[in-house]
Amino acid sequence: MKNIIFFISFLFALTLQAKENRWTVNGPHSVQWETSKGELPYTDHIEMSGLRASVVYYWGVNEKKQFTMDRHLVFPMLRTIPNNTHASWMPRCDVNFLKGMTANNRYMSQEEVKTVTINGLLSVLSTIKGDGNEFEITRSYFPSTEQAAVCEIYSIKNVGNKKETIRVPALYQVHTTNEEDGTRGSYKLVARTEFKETFKETLEPGEITFFYCTIQAFAEADEKEIALDVMEESNSRQVFVANVAKWKLSFECPDETIQTLFQMSKIRASESIFYTQNGLMHAPGGESYYAAMWCNDQAEYVNPFFPFLGYDKGNESAMTTWRCYLKYINPEYKFVPWSIICGGDDVFGPFDRGDAAMLAYGASRYCLERGDKEIAQEVWPLIEWCLEYCHRKLNQHGVVASDADELEGRLPAGDANLCTSSLYYDALISGAYLLEELKGSQVQGFNSSANAATYRKQAANLRQNIDKFFHAKVEGYDTYRYYEGNDVLRSWICIPLTMGIYDRAEGTLQAMFSPQLWTENGMLSQSGDKIFWDRSTLYGFRGAFAAGYADKALEYLKKFSAIRLLGEHVPYVVEAWPEGGLRHLAAESGLYCRIIIEGLLGFRPTGFRSFTLTPQMPSEWNQYSLRNIYACTDTPINILMERTANGKLSVKIEKDKKTLRTYTIKPGETIKVKV
Repeated sequence: MKNIIFFISFLFALTLQAKENRWTVNGPHSVQWETSKGELPYTDHIEMSGLRASVVYYWGVNEKKQFTMDRHLVFPMLRTIPNNTHASWMPRCDVNFLKGMTANNRYMSQEEVKTVTINGLLSVLSTIKGDGNEFEITRSYFPSTEQAAVCEIYSIKNVGNKKETIRVPALYQVHTTNEEDGTRGSYKLVARTEFKETFKETLEPGEITFFYCTIQAFAEADEKEIALDVMEESNSRQVFVANVAKWKLSFECPDETIQTLFQMSKIRASESIFYTQNGLMHAPGGESYYAAMWCNDQAEYVNPFFPFLGYDKGNESAMTTWRCYLKYINPEYKFVPWSIICGGDDVFGPFDRGDAAMLAYGASRYCLERGDKEIAQEVWPLIEWCLEYCHRKLNQHGVVASDADELEGRLPAGDANLCTSSLYYDALISGAYLLEELKGSQVQGFNSSANAATYRKQAANLRQNIDKFFHAKVEGYDTYRYYEGNDVLRSWICIPLTMGIYDRAEGTLQAMFSPQLWTENGMLSQSGDKIFWDRSTLYGFRGAFAAGYADKALEYLKKFSAIRLLGEHVPYVVEAWPEGGLRHLAAESGLYCRIIIEGLLGFRPTGFRSFTLTPQMPSEWNQYSLRNIYACTDTPINILMERTANGKLSVKIEKDKKTLRTYTIKPGETIKVKV
């Protein structure tokens, strides 16, 4: 019943144009809600992850401003039977660690939540009364970075005018599964306070006290309950958050909302990485997808983001993707699976979604961005095989045939769709650059005749064929049909723009932002329908900037970002609606960051230490910067953009605290950079 009410509240929220943002930015990677703003009751959910646990906090504030919490826990390496894509153990825990709390032996009541803050942790500030006195309570929720556990910190402050003795009952709650339901036998979930007897602390007016609680899981057969230092766990979580949100790949611009959503998106994109028997694996999350990788979510969306961020575990998880998929390339050129699941021990994918194009696109860009010849040599056989597979799948029109696209049949995609051919086109270009970097190296693959000139020729032919086959007038717009026979606008018409194909940019942009497709939640997946998937909208923004429509892109990005960061469901972009209930799948947050990197800045890797920039500058901005970029360089670089007096752009490249070079260009002009 709780989930039904939650879902209905979101249905209602989606029908309203917010008059005022519920949330506000209150730090570089932090948002806060003051409960005086917005209607009550209010409920939301947010996912947070560590290396051995994930948790979706379903929290709310009721009409009386009392706080509610239900934790949906996920333990990816505690596998259930049958062991399939969704077989992570996912218990729920709504225990209230404050239940029975007293002041001078009198129960506390009349709680009133004042603020809720999200900054990589979830923190709640309330007031509560007891014994004729008033207290402040803070709750902080976060997952352990390393253990199969989540942690909570509680503080109680005496803000009244008399001395009080606070008591909190000790709690030790155990849930045990049936042995036959787990691949490792019986699993235990232990929710407990740090103290084994009633917590007792006397507080003078103005004094504060803290206590800690944990919820952990383990397999009874070969594990046991461990002692957790919650303050150490808190410090580890905050170090992780500061590392990815603040210190690496830092974006500064005149728009506080876009800047903050960029910084916070790095948290969600980076945290959804889990230990498995086959190495670190990035996974989508969303209470469904763990210890598993997909050709779209991981290979295409988020893996090419990690070299820019320079996050070691992100790069390690990307290498797990490539190494696992290398096992499935074959001399018969049978299609590869959509996903590698169960920690790498099984696969799923009954038909071809264009996965080889997704892999080739992501892996070739990744290798160029990493700038490491040994890595490129290791991954090259996968890239080369995928390119050859796509070449063999060219139909009589010279575009790539596939059974479906990443939506797996949810919407029609015909026998050949625009996404697959566009991804293959970009992969051919990246493959050519990569082969030039590997020239003279020992490169092994299925096709010994592969060379850069051939790939570039194939790319040129494919670009022509994409236009010939997919170009169409759809619902009055001069754009693309998504597949042969398609006569309604589709959101994925944006994808050629992200691959440097601007032949139909004007009509495509008009269609993207038309009443037929555009809503306050981005593009509908197809006109006349109600469903949306953020992923295509995020590609659309990237393409709009890259194609030179910076003002139009910024106009809509500002509105979209405000809804995702400061609206009714925060603080990240989502997977889809109505499917999935607006889950915070992780790879989409990487796509948000790529709007800025590859769209606004126009960063395109061309070698291990080279790239091109095609920067845009919206009319209402005069400067922006991206600092601590780790792609295509041995040490981080900064790129600083500024509008000059004559309307041109000054592009400054910094490295090792020195200015490498300053360029003065027209907006949209391409420059070649070597570092």
